[in-house]
Amino acid sequence: MASKAGDITQSEEWQKATAYEITDEDIERQRQLVGFDEVSKMAEYVQTASEDSIRNWSYGCGDDNPLFCDPNYAKKTRWGSVIAPGMMVGQINKPLKGDPIPDEIKALKKSLFRGIHVFVSGSDWEFYRPVFPGDTIYSFNGEESCEVKQSEFAGRSVINVRRDVKINQRGEVVAVYKILRVLTERKTAVKKGKYSAIEPATYTDEEFAAIEEIYAAESVRGAEKRWAENVDLGESLGTQAKGPLTVTDVVCFHAGGYGFTPYAPTVGRRAHKNRKRIAPFYVKNEQGVPDVAQRLHWDPKWAQAIGNPMAYDYGVMRENYLWGYLNDWAGDDAIITNVHDEIRKFNYMGDVQRVSGEVLAKREEHGNAVVDVAVKFVNQRGEETVRSTATIALPSQNRPLPLYPPVPEVLAEKAVRILARHRELGGD
Repeated sequence: MASKAGDITQSEEWQKATAYEITDEDIERQRQLVGFDEVSKMAEYVQTASEDSIRNWSYGCGDDNPLFCDPNYAKKTRWGSVIAPGMMVGQINKPLKGDPIPDEIKALKKSLFRGIHVFVSGSDWEFYRPVFPGDTIYSFNGEESCEVKQSEFAGRSVINVRRDVKINQRGEVVAVYKILRVLTERKTAVKKGKYSAIEPATYTDEEFAAIEEIYAAESVRGAEKRWAENVDLGESLGTQAKGPLTVTDVVCFHAGGYGFTPYAPTVGRRAHKNRKRIAPFYVKNEQGVPDVAQRLHWDPKWAQAIGNPMAYDYGVMRENYLWGYLNDWAGDDAIITNVHDEIRKFNYMGDVQRVSGEVLAKREEHGNAVVDVAVKFVNQRGEETVRSTATIALPSQNRPLPLYPPVPEVLAEKAVRILARHRELGGD
């Protein structure tokens, strides 16, 4: 029997969208790609940082820290100007020129995991210097690992780690961003229905007032130094609220500069060209219009069609909220050198996250006094949705302000060579 145009889960387009499977051939091809680096030719929304783009990104993450948003304030800090929130560098990118990709690599990448759903499940960050207004950011990247596992949610899945090395216009390594991605088959996710019993969150006036009280009590450490000597083991990093999540939050995150290249939401003629370029990424909605598969972040019907009870956030949104939480506690003079995070649960529309953390250890590293901290996000159902650890270099009495850690020599040399080749090939 023919289905209704609006019945996404039973439509012909839905059947097509869920027909793709993870194959042994794709897994083997992915494993052969491990260790090969290539320059990124992606043009993100932001390619050169500016005071405006930094402020907009910060606002898109719900962060009004004046170190990122107020040039008059920031010029009085150790940095001399606004700097970008650390994880913003992951979303700044100007295309790099490089030598042609070998034919055997092209063959391995062609239609790899076509039509397979991808979740960002966490990341590892190493930070080596800040991003200032005027900095252009390039990157090169490659697959670091590939593992296969059986998931309770979606049966067979593939766990990939991709390493992005972010460099500036001087060939300096700014950060290394390792992204943990989980690839699952859409039809398997629907059949399992693990999360079908989850109900949308609702709040009484009193419950929402309690959330507002958390926001009202939040503070930014700012110019007040947090001396390493005054930090105690087990000390609390305080509590912040994130949410309740709305579609507006997702819109603001995109408006702030999150492009999701090469799958960025597009309009008009650009959308037409994208539909021709990556047709499997577009699935008809209830109006019969091909729309991006990533609309599960704002379209509840599509989210339900692939096995979730409602739309949910991007994992990278919570990662950036995490960075802001750490920076609020640490202050302007501190340097966040490493962040590891695991996205353990979905953050659904209406969910509110309460963020808390504590100091795990105090030690010396690269001449800095550092603290290791643990952070967790817990939703209104009492579920831990994010688990994280981080290392923060703090000011210490009777010594200079902390510095970023040194870049590994092999990586630094590779970055210089890649940018030099970019310029030999006519790049600016």
